[in-house]
Amino acid sequence: MESRKKVWIALSELYLDTELQESDFKYMAKIFLESPFTFEDIKTIDQDEVFPVLFSNLLTPAGEWAGFNEPILVKNIMKWIETRSKLDIFAVKCIYLFYGKINRSYWKKVEEIYNQTDGGGFR
Repeated sequence: MESRKKVWIALSELYLDTELQESDFKYMAKIFLESPFTFEDIKTIDQDEVFPVLFSNLLTPAGEWAGFNEPILVKNIMKWIETRSKLDIFAVKCIYLFYGKINRSYWKKVEEIYNQTDGGGFR
């Protein structure tokens, strides 16, 4: 669970109302490489666990930009996972079709750095 929490926190960077820098992408790639999850697993974790809790921040004109409170973030994600219904999951999948594209360029950059490292540069 601790590895998953670190991934959640790293993924939350994608939902800040800021322009991510190279150092942000390297940080995310490092956390992802240190986790027991594949890159595809992490994309699924984002879609199913982090996106439902944080995507609205990207739609707010003055969204959170300094960073999410980590304990509250983890609590909210865990609450979502524990209480979501099949209808909630379906609704999020539909919403993701439209709003998941917001971070497409960021995902490309994270994946590029992730793939360049082959694990050796961060471990």
